[in-house]
Amino acid sequence: MRKRLSYARWACIAGCLIAFAGLVHGEPAGETRGKLEVPRTWDDAALATLDVPLANPAATPVHLPADYYYKIPLRAVWKSYPVYRPGSEPAGYMERLRQAEPEVVFDPAKLASEADWIAAGELVFDGPLVYDALVKVEEVRDPAWYARTGMPVAGDGTVPFFRYVVRQKGTIELGQFSCGTCHTRVMPDGSVIKGAQGNFPVDRLDARDRRASLARAANPAEYAKGVHERSAGPYGAPWLGAEDPQHREESMSIEAIAAAGEAIPPGVQARFGTSIFDPVQVPDLIGVKDRIYLDRTGHVKHRSAGDLMRYAALNQGMAFFDRFGTFTPSELPPKVEYLRRYSDEMLYALTLYLYSLKPPPNPNPFDQAAARGKAVFDRERCEFCHQPPLYTRNKLLPVAEYRPPAGSVHPQSRDIIPFPIGTDPGLTLHTRRGTGFYKVPSLKGVWYRGPFEHSGSVATLEDWFDPRRLRDDYVPTGFRGYGVKTRAVKGHPFGLDLSPADRKALIAFLKTL
Repeated sequence: MRKRLSYARWACIAGCLIAFAGLVHGEPAGETRGKLEVPRTWDDAALATLDVPLANPAATPVHLPADYYYKIPLRAVWKSYPVYRPGSEPAGYMERLRQAEPEVVFDPAKLASEADWIAAGELVFDGPLVYDALVKVEEVRDPAWYARTGMPVAGDGTVPFFRYVVRQKGTIELGQFSCGTCHTRVMPDGSVIKGAQGNFPVDRLDARDRRASLARAANPAEYAKGVHERSAGPYGAPWLGAEDPQHREESMSIEAIAAAGEAIPPGVQARFGTSIFDPVQVPDLIGVKDRIYLDRTGHVKHRSAGDLMRYAALNQGMAFFDRFGTFTPSELPPKVEYLRRYSDEMLYALTLYLYSLKPPPNPNPFDQAAARGKAVFDRERCEFCHQPPLYTRNKLLPVAEYRPPAGSVHPQSRDIIPFPIGTDPGLTLHTRRGTGFYKVPSLKGVWYRGPFEHSGSVATLEDWFDPRRLRDDYVPTGFRGYGVKTRAVKGHPFGLDLSPADRKALIAFLKTL
């Protein structure tokens, strides 16, 4: 286990070893109940039915038992401070932080109202999970670093993906990989949308880190061997045979792996359970309260607040210890003292905060063009899948290469639309999150989102409705894939045969949603 811990910085990019990051001084012990009725996060019965079966049902994950989970010590939510780009930082800012006292800011005993819980949930959302990991304090204070990385900066000069944290007086750490790291978006005008499909360039930063680590390695061959071995944690899926992402990655050099990550645009990630070959579009969490399935492949059910709490706990580290048939991403069970977890109260507060998120003011008016676009939307029967007012029916669409069990055998049979629409099956058949389905996405908020499609293959709605994307000589404007110059972006032919005027009007309407 100590060997695993030494790789925490690398593993946090895949979202898998984040649970280890709590090995620090000052963590609170014990767990108390607040004044609201707080669901139990790690409920064995609920966990047993949480996951939609994978396309290979034998590989559907089995989670750790509750009696183990609740022995894991709690993590702290520390007071954190904004990070500024050089030139925007207030005078004397860092010196004031060095004089600041460490402060744990989440205390359920002080939460008297739902508004209090929501405010506390924002603290959890912003609370870093690791410190000085992928990026260091000196880097965000280096003007040249921003040019090298393309890091988005808000209009007020802050870098909202990071927070400074003081856990020991006099020591300033760069906190990262909070929920907000991936689910915060800096818009072209410098405004910030919390909870949105984020645009943090995580895979590009990881590519830089891999190259730097290789250059520093005393034994480059041994370093490369270790990288290949550790890819089982974030990506391994041996039941997929030749399509196992780890198996495919083992044949690549470190430079090729770095280049593959570098090819993944912001807003898309090779997160835990996916791969650099089939990354996933970062989800927009605004409106998540109305979603029945979570993730692009719909692999987790959302039946209650407790389910979203379980989903958050899994994605912040606990899924690393799932069992997929005979395969586990890591040794089981690790010693509980090596881990940290959120309390039920923290996860409930986080859930209430996510449920409270509202979209920002929409700058796109419902004008004459949008009215014409709504008529096109109605005429083309887009509501069959994208039914108002949510603009999704919350259903699952199988890919053509997967046939779910007929009749009522599949537990989600009532939510399956049995009409494949030609979508590329990579993410949902060639990764550990592979259910054989893609969920029908909501069209709400498409004006502030992008890239689009399950792996973010196109940058804009205009690209999505471009009929040329179905051609093999198409140049994807979003994620292409490592070494790929052209490829078709398959599926969803609806709207591709519209006249240019109707297409433009439809897009104008969609941007008002």
